[in-house]
Amino acid sequence: MTASRVTVTSNPARRNTTELAYRELRRRIIESELTPGSYLLEQELGLMLGFSRTPIREAALRLQGEGLVQIVPRHGIRIVPTSISDIQHIYQVLMSLESTAAGLIAASKDADLAPLVQACETMTAAFERGDMLAWAEADEVFHETLVASCGNARLHAIVMNCRDQVHRVRRFTQMVKPHPQPLKSIQEHYAIIDAMRCGDAAKASGLYRAHRERGWRDQTSVLQQYGIQQA
Repeated sequence: MTASRVTVTSNPARRNTTELAYRELRRRIIESELTPGSYLLEQELGLMLGFSRTPIREAALRLQGEGLVQIVPRHGIRIVPTSISDIQHIYQVLMSLESTAAGLIAASKDADLAPLVQACETMTAAFERGDMLAWAEADEVFHETLVASCGNARLHAIVMNCRDQVHRVRRFTQMVKPHPQPLKSIQEHYAIIDAMRCGDAAKASGLYRAHRERGWRDQTSVLQQYGIQQA
């Protein structure tokens, strides 16, 4: 009787396949490789990702719990778009918390700024060879490293919880139109680092907030230019 209760999901290989399907489907959603608002059948996703329908279904259930997909009976799996108003609210949270993180680092006596400088150097090298995808990845490394270095684990956790939605919208806008001021972003990063190095918490925080506000305005401009209300 006990044996009859053992489900297929207890199989380690099955769990591993479901995890792989979940990670790949999630990655494609976050990277905006799957069009926001589109509907895809389990079989269609299975062929696309190289998995059978069962792990795709289980991965979709997990992603539905995260708000990234919606399972619609007889229609398939809908890739849930992010509304512009929602992402604006997320940016408001990020601008507040990340600027606080910049101030905390500036006030620290032993902050290691080398990883931030390295991220800027990587951005510059990527820009010079025309690799804007690598530029964007290094840009995100800069912001994530800064928050991770502030010494406030709760602040870091909250910011990282918002990261995927911001990353998703950035990828979407980058596919529509290249970043308008990549060199200016690098210059602003260096200015923030200089303020931290000087121990000027107020300046570091203010520069960081202004940097994020400009980034949001640039993205909003792209979305408005193309009449996009959801991404």
